[in-house]
Amino acid sequence: MTYLAKRLLTFPLILLGVSVLVFLSIRLIPGDAITAMLGTEAGMLTPDQRASLAAYFGIDKPIWSQYLSWLGGLFQGDLGISKIYAKPVMTVILERFPLTLELALLSMVIALTIGVPLGVLAATRNGRPSDLGVRLLAMIGQSTPSFVLGVLIIFVLSVYFGFVPAMGTFTPLFQDPLANLGQLIFPAITLGFAFAASVTRISRSAMLDVLSEDYVRTARAKGVSTMSVVWHHALPNALIPVVTLSGVEFGYLLGGAVIVEQIFALPGLGRLVLDAIGQRDYALVQGTVLFIAFNFLVVNLLVDLAYAVLDPRIRLGGR
Repeated sequence: MTYLAKRLLTFPLILLGVSVLVFLSIRLIPGDAITAMLGTEAGMLTPDQRASLAAYFGIDKPIWSQYLSWLGGLFQGDLGISKIYAKPVMTVILERFPLTLELALLSMVIALTIGVPLGVLAATRNGRPSDLGVRLLAMIGQSTPSFVLGVLIIFVLSVYFGFVPAMGTFTPLFQDPLANLGQLIFPAITLGFAFAASVTRISRSAMLDVLSEDYVRTARAKGVSTMSVVWHHALPNALIPVVTLSGVEFGYLLGGAVIVEQIFALPGLGRLVLDAIGQRDYALVQGTVLFIAFNFLVVNLLVDLAYAVLDPRIRLGGR
């Protein structure tokens, strides 16, 4: 059995475990769907009215029965109906996912475009003022919370430039690219700044290790130019930890950057889950978390496959 097949076979088991955890966790939160919907008026319901609403929301049965019922629908591709939006859960998720995916990709591009060159620059000038400057910038980036940077961006743009970033809406990329970029560029910078700092530090550390390897010294002894040694010989092997970090971070971004989406009022997966938890929309929370977990598994699998492409010495599956 191939490595890919073995990994794919583990997906259902992991997702089953995630489904159990999220199903139980959301029900440990005080309150229920009836109270979340009616608020203080829920106390005015008669026992018969509450029983009718509980049956409508499917919370009148034992918890194990609720789980088996939901799991049976899951095997048929049915994640349930969202009580907030009165739509199938998968429909709601797919409406929000394009924004989150594009924001994650844009943040990734910003982080790698800035972080990798700065890390290489710092490694090739180890101990020099430029190296110290890059390391200081990376430390500032990692120690600055994303919500602080987001609020600062909005403040500077609105107060000093008289420009308020577009918030609260999402224009698809192919519908209006300029409007789409205007809505996502500042949230992407907010997310990409801290990510770029991490990439810079990882790139610098990996490059320092690779530049001390024998094959790099051999290439230099043969008269290979410094530029070729750094970018063609050393960098590909130094990208392994960068790919690992990028995969983990991208998986988290696909789960929705809740704080940034909240600051810029973006209707992505992060805000969707947050609103669903507040409204005790069990089906929506369960379906969204399961969808996020599946994305995370796919990203991790792609990262592992990328190892073998970047470094031929790596053989997946122990071969």
